[in-house]
Amino acid sequence: MTQHNELDRRNTVAELGGGEERIAKQHEGGKLTARERINLLVDRGSFQEFDKFVTHRSSNFGLGDKRYLGDGVVTGTGTINGRTVCVFAQDFTVFGGSLAAMHAKKIVKIMDLAERIGCPVIGLNDSGGARIQEGVESLGGYADIFLRNTLLSGVVPQISLILGPCAGGAVYSPAITDFILMVKERSHMFITGPDVIKTVTKEDVTKEALGGADTHMAISGVAHFEANNDAHCIEMCKELLSFLPQNNIDPAPQIFSGDTAQREDTKLDSLIPAQPNLPYDIKEIIHSIADSHHFFEVQPTFAQNIVVGFIRLNGKSTGVVANQPSVLAGCLDINASTKAARFVRFCDAFNIPLLTLVDVPGFLPGVQQEHGGIIRHGAKLLYAFAEATVPKVTVITRKAYGGAYDVMASKHIRADINFAYPSAEIAVMGSEGAVNIIFRRELDEAAKKGKEAEKRAELVKEYREKFANPWEATELGFIDSVIYPRETRARIIESFSTLATKRQSGPKRKHGNIPL
Repeated sequence: MTQHNELDRRNTVAELGGGEERIAKQHEGGKLTARERINLLVDRGSFQEFDKFVTHRSSNFGLGDKRYLGDGVVTGTGTINGRTVCVFAQDFTVFGGSLAAMHAKKIVKIMDLAERIGCPVIGLNDSGGARIQEGVESLGGYADIFLRNTLLSGVVPQISLILGPCAGGAVYSPAITDFILMVKERSHMFITGPDVIKTVTKEDVTKEALGGADTHMAISGVAHFEANNDAHCIEMCKELLSFLPQNNIDPAPQIFSGDTAQREDTKLDSLIPAQPNLPYDIKEIIHSIADSHHFFEVQPTFAQNIVVGFIRLNGKSTGVVANQPSVLAGCLDINASTKAARFVRFCDAFNIPLLTLVDVPGFLPGVQQEHGGIIRHGAKLLYAFAEATVPKVTVITRKAYGGAYDVMASKHIRADINFAYPSAEIAVMGSEGAVNIIFRRELDEAAKKGKEAEKRAELVKEYREKFANPWEATELGFIDSVIYPRETRARIIESFSTLATKRQSGPKRKHGNIPL
């Protein structure tokens, strides 16, 4: 056999993974193979594979007779819309995609390369977990990957696609990465599976209810995006990548849509209800100001009282954080604070400017929130905004009450340019609550005379005219300008253009101690 023939043979064997029968079974389960997934992800002909012929080195429990070229993971580099990425895709047809020593070394090698060349790492996860036959070597392999995830955090974007099972220690690598994408009814993530839970706690739960995509999107907040199938998940990943830079030094791609920077939207002038307790959809403002009205939302079904995601403004990628008045009146609670804080820190790490839209009556009251640590979790968002040094523009659309006013990228925590609509109410608290505290004695006297309602209405009106507006904050310089809602897009784009050369840093330190 010639050397060329031997190379052909090895290539053919490696590309079959666990064999045609197991490939067919993968397809029957509605899943693509590792190589099919990579082919969809990267530009045609751009994939350069590494370690294609690597095999495991274990002879434990009969493994010596079962060696597959590639050892259950496909690794290499490719391009997505011309941009270099490092990719690994676990092959479920080989030992159920289980991770062991050589499997892990392949992933570690591609992650180390990503650090050296400054490009994103995309992991296509589909694995039954640790390869038990290799014992502690499997655990060591996981830890080697976790270390790289941590060292690469904030250096290059890391994206995890969960395209099958992901259990036990395997979940912690995706958890350290920046974004997790899951597939409905195909992806599952959990530390311990349903059988173990039933044995230990007597709880009866299905894999889907315990760790399916819907669960991690809406309840736990572990996942950021949910797809219908493998192909859809990969397309979502590619769109997400289009908003992100290659690394923490390079800028994000600038993609022009032809939308004009000076476009106005008169519908915004009548969007905010005159009555402060009536809801509206903050996403209408986000879509209005975004290039081509396109908003790529992150975690859309988790903590819906706050909205986060990416838009483009005059072609430039921008992160958006916005209170949602139509859910819990836009209050900040534990989940909303954690969701927004993580997003703010990601944008800051990768030099993506931040736009904050504020309509917040305060932090959500309640025993459950207090006992759950709303103080600690709310402080995460405060810390994230205060720490961020990227250009920050804030628009107060309506309510900005109490400590939540401070937390939501106020001027006091280093927001650069702060706008308010004429409908903005910037105060310690709402008019009704303030009157109850400030004028308790006057209200009691009026009640004795049977005129409490009239007195209350008079005092509420007086307080609202004094504080429930943007004028005092503007006079104090806490608001840079009161703007017409219709001109929001133009004013924001102009502001970010002004801030394009911003340079800001904090005191020298190893790192801060965020209230985790």
